[in-house]
Amino acid sequence: MEQIEQLNQICTRYGCPLLLDEPLCSYTTFRIGGKCKALVEADYTDMIIDVIRFCNENNIRWTVLGNGSNVLVSDEGFDGVVILLGKKYSRVVYCPNNQLYFQAGALLMTAAKTALEQSFTGMECLAGIPGTIGGALYMNAGAYGSEMADVVVSADYIDEDGCLKTVSAEDMELSYRHSMFSGTKRVITGVRLQLREGSYDEIKEKMDECLRQRRAKQPLELPSAGSTFKRPAGSYASMLIDQCGLKGASVGDAQVSIKHAGFVVNTGKATCRDVMELCDYVIETVKEKTGYRLELEPVVLK
Repeated sequence: MEQIEQLNQICTRYGCPLLLDEPLCSYTTFRIGGKCKALVEADYTDMIIDVIRFCNENNIRWTVLGNGSNVLVSDEGFDGVVILLGKKYSRVVYCPNNQLYFQAGALLMTAAKTALEQSFTGMECLAGIPGTIGGALYMNAGAYGSEMADVVVSADYIDEDGCLKTVSAEDMELSYRHSMFSGTKRVITGVRLQLREGSYDEIKEKMDECLRQRRAKQPLELPSAGSTFKRPAGSYASMLIDQCGLKGASVGDAQVSIKHAGFVVNTGKATCRDVMELCDYVIETVKEKTGYRLELEPVVLK
């Protein structure tokens, strides 16, 4: 209780409430997951640093959550502190030379619309990805032939020791669904994008077309974590799953989407256990029938 009180004092200093035993299902697009020990919604970079350093010094587990769109939370929850980078941490700075700087909690859709307002091209195909710009850079998210690596110039981040640093795109180790941040405790706080001048009408038309394709092909009407499996070299996860006749396969309320085989969706009250059992079944079946071994794309938080 003493540690919680000390943590609360840090949050109070920055005017941010500390929520105890908060259900994480409310903070993920899958709508799945147990409670965390404590959750705080970040408003200031200094506060994030203070919370991280406090947790490190007191051997308290901690993690960062954005829009929760590429995360599957354990049914048992997370026995630690969750730092939420959301609406309060989503400011934009307009920079010279067609550059935009976003705090990590800004949604990709917001970033794309901001670029559109300036008649900047480069974000159109990323607009429909349901995540924050920090989360998108963390995994080098992409869609329809575009990815974060195409537009990022640099990023600010907090390292494992709680120190604020800046890194250029050249040093981010960007590859398919990977960056230097993936699987580490480095926390992205801001992302600088390099865009190009374009025609407002052409940019809007391309963005609208990407969004139309997404709505037509993906099961956006049901909770999910987005694409459930990474693209294997030489093939496509959804095609392999479909070939194996796994569309509609289910465990509990977790189901391989009938609309798009690359998505596992929550049709009601699916648990993390349901999703993991179904994913294991899909991985085993695809491996047995095609020789390809699929890998999960979402981060499993437990």
